[in-house]
Amino acid sequence: MKTKITLLLSILFIGLNYVSAQDEDSSTLSIMSEYAKAKNYDAAYKPFMELRERNPNYSRAIYVYGEKILDDKIEKSSGAEQAAYINDLVKMWQEREEHYASKTPKGEFGAKACQLMYDNKEVLKKTDEELYACFDAAYKADPDTFTNPKSLYTYFSLMVDLFDAGKKSAGELFTKYDEVVEKVESEVGNYSENLNVLIEKQDAGTALTSKEERYKNSYESYLNAYDQISSSINSKLGSRANCENLVPLYTKDFEANKDNAVWLQRAAGNMSAKECTDDPLFFKLVNAYHDLSPSANSAYYLGILKDKEGKTTEAIQFYEQAISLESDSFKKAKLYEKIGDKLKTRGSYASARGYFRNALKFNPSNGRPHLKIADMYNKSANNCGDTNFNKRAVFWLAAIEAEKAGRVDPTLKSAAAQSAASYRARAPQKAEIFSEGNAGQKINIGCWIGASVTVPSL
Repeated sequence: MKTKITLLLSILFIGLNYVSAQDEDSSTLSIMSEYAKAKNYDAAYKPFMELRERNPNYSRAIYVYGEKILDDKIEKSSGAEQAAYINDLVKMWQEREEHYASKTPKGEFGAKACQLMYDNKEVLKKTDEELYACFDAAYKADPDTFTNPKSLYTYFSLMVDLFDAGKKSAGELFTKYDEVVEKVESEVGNYSENLNVLIEKQDAGTALTSKEERYKNSYESYLNAYDQISSSINSKLGSRANCENLVPLYTKDFEANKDNAVWLQRAAGNMSAKECTDDPLFFKLVNAYHDLSPSANSAYYLGILKDKEGKTTEAIQFYEQAISLESDSFKKAKLYEKIGDKLKTRGSYASARGYFRNALKFNPSNGRPHLKIADMYNKSANNCGDTNFNKRAVFWLAAIEAEKAGRVDPTLKSAAAQSAASYRARAPQKAEIFSEGNAGQKINIGCWIGASVTVPSL
């Protein structure tokens, strides 16, 4: 009987201690949270550290608020003290992964840690090699969640710096360029598809909900960021990716990679982008790629070859084949736009507009085709119209098309507004409309344009 009583008392004692510990953890979390919400991070630091050390898996809030608390410490410190806080934040993210793995994507948090160290590389005394290795490990561990635009640029920028320092080869540089560009394009495609749904809803006359407006702003923000780093990545690569460098590199590596469809596609793509298509190597790459893996890309490159030979009809046939082989809407839109570009350069404006409009059908949040159609209207103003007034009325059409670009594409708002203002400045002004006496009337525009425009009311 005495043993049973002792056992019961022991269980009761342990239970009370457990409840007490739980109460203590709850109280500490509450104190930390309230201070953190009030942005009193200095006061929040002590309960944060206590709970983090005593019971690190008690709540994910430890790490959510802990990031803000340590960010504040980093911002307010310097030298060795700042380095210690930076290292502790990196350590805290590792602890978060240990205790909340499903809520701590390796690519996302790995990139955050690497970016933090890169942004503070002087105080941490980190080398480019160490930092690149950090980003590379995070990317390889989980590329799907390594999506931060700034970190993608930093990752590639470090590769270029190491190449310039003679620590990375040209092959490694261009392979990493291809990987990062493909990653950016993939993310742009994902956000564009999400944005397209909302744009199509708006175009149908349905107002977005407040939640959808927030999503739309978020998608546009990311697309702006990816647009900026795309330009920065190409600027950073610069003349390192010219025909003089690409041709000997791909010539040297061709035999070892002639059965590697990904390598062939990237090599052909880079040579096409850098206008190296006159070199015999391009012909060799394209045919090897098409034989190995017939695809939308290989058919498009064959179209380029036919264009080079002056066989326009055959080129268009290959371009159409490329479109028919592509099932992804975002990539199909890119193909339509590329073909439209070629036809526009050739002066085949009516055909080019058709391809640009198809590009918009498959990716309505891309405003570039609108600007290109507007430019073709602009260049045709002197040729389309029976009077000087009617010829200049074409500029209204150009302005309307340019304004569409700014409405659908967050990356083009400024450029679209400037283009539209320029076109409207060249269209008939109020005094001319008054003299003609045709305010509010519709003008039919002839030639390839085949459209009408309404004269503005006075």
